Amino acid sequence: MAILSDHDIKKYLKKGLIIIDPLEDPERQIQPSSVDLRIGNEFKGFKIIRKPCIDPQEPGDIESYMESYHIKDGESFIIHPGEFALATTYEYIGLPDNLVARVEGRSSIGRLGITMHVTAGYIDPGFHGRITLEISNIGKMPVALYPKQRVCQIVFETMTSPAEKPYGHPERESKYMGQLKPETSKIKEDYELRRLRTKKGG
Repeated sequence: MAILSDHDIKKYLKKGLIIIDPLEDPERQIQPSSVDLRIGNEFKGFKIIRKPCIDPQEPGDIESYMESYHIKDGESFIIHPGEFALATTYEYIGLPDNLVARVEGRSSIGRLGITMHVTAGYIDPGFHGRITLEISNIGKMPVALYPKQRVCQIVFETMTSPAEKPYGHPERESKYMGQLKPETSKIKEDYELRRLRTKKGG
C-alpha cells in the first residue's frame, strides 16, 4: 500500500475518484499527504442515566442514551474533561473501491487534549457519507469546538487491487453507508449479536 501525495490527491479529486464535498479551500486544506477536514454542526453526547451499563442485547434503543445538539455557526460545543461525544465531518466523503482512508486528529487539536477518533479512524473502500468523529477530552480543561473548524485530516492509501465487495456492496452489512449526521452505535445489528438473540429467543 502507498499513501497518496498532494499531487495524486488533486488528480483523484479532479477525476472524481475521490469526493470531498465541499472542498472550499483546497490550497489550505490539501496537505503534503492528507486533506484537512472540518467538524460539522451536529453533535451527540451521552445523557446521565441511571443504568449500570450499556448492554447491546438489552431491549431498547441505544439512541435513547444520547442527546443531539445542533450548534450554529459561530457558536461552540464545549467538551469537558472525561466527556465523550459524536460528531461528523462537515465534508461528505466518497472513496473508490481501490482506496482506503484513515482519519487522524490534527496535532493542534491533540495538544489541547482532544482526540478525534477512538476506533473509527479507518474508512473502507467504497464508503460514501460524512465521517463519524468519536471525540474525547483526555485533558484537564474544557475545550470549545466550532463548526467548520479544521479538526482532523484524512489520509488515502492505495490497495493492491480493488475490493471485490467494497463497503456498500449488497452482500455486506454496511450500517453507516451514506450517513449525514452523527450516528449512534448500530452494534445490535452485528450478525453475532443477532444470532445470540435468536438463540435466547429459542
